[in-house]
Amino acid sequence: MRKTKDKYLPRRRIILASRSRARQKLLRDIGIQFTAAGSDVKEKRLIKTNCIDLVIENALAKAKDVSKRFHSGIVIAADTVVLVGKKIVGKPRNIKDAVRTLKLLSRKPRWVYTGIAVVDMDNKKTYTACGKTKVYMYHLNDKQVRDYFKRTSPLGKAGSFDIQGVGGVFIDRIEGCYYNVVGLPMAKLAKILKKTGMDVL
Repeated sequence: MRKTKDKYLPRRRIILASRSRARQKLLRDIGIQFTAAGSDVKEKRLIKTNCIDLVIENALAKAKDVSKRFHSGIVIAADTVVLVGKKIVGKPRNIKDAVRTLKLLSRKPRWVYTGIAVVDMDNKKTYTACGKTKVYMYHLNDKQVRDYFKRTSPLGKAGSFDIQGVGGVFIDRIEGCYYNVVGLPMAKLAKILKKTGMDVL
């Protein structure tokens, strides 16, 4: 039970619709207890309107998919992509694709988008938001990229790098939310969770 100013409220069940270790760590770091349940929804990568709508649509599809497995609680889902020109860069298909992707991203500043969706099953409400961060990366050559991939796998990482790990040494600076690049804009998530009746602080 959690004490509020005038009453006790039962602890809400939190479900993270993601297999991402980075996202799971972010929730643990702020003290949120959760159940991890990855979604098998195939992420869309074709922009029909704009990148914001795309990542929100993907996140919402994941949240709704996972919510079908539970009877109550709050489901959190996210989708992170990098925009290169007018094309989306998500998780690499293989190492060769990861090498190509990371070199491409290092040529000029790129935008990283993360859409988040929260489904409050108990109150039958849905919330969405999107974070946008500009990443300035140092120019990388083949050796640097391959040496990096010897230390950490790029597979499963949008843009083929982890800003919170070894990949952080490639980042000159960012404009916007750091956690958005990791894969979960925490301030935006906290505001949504407050609407469900759950205060992070």
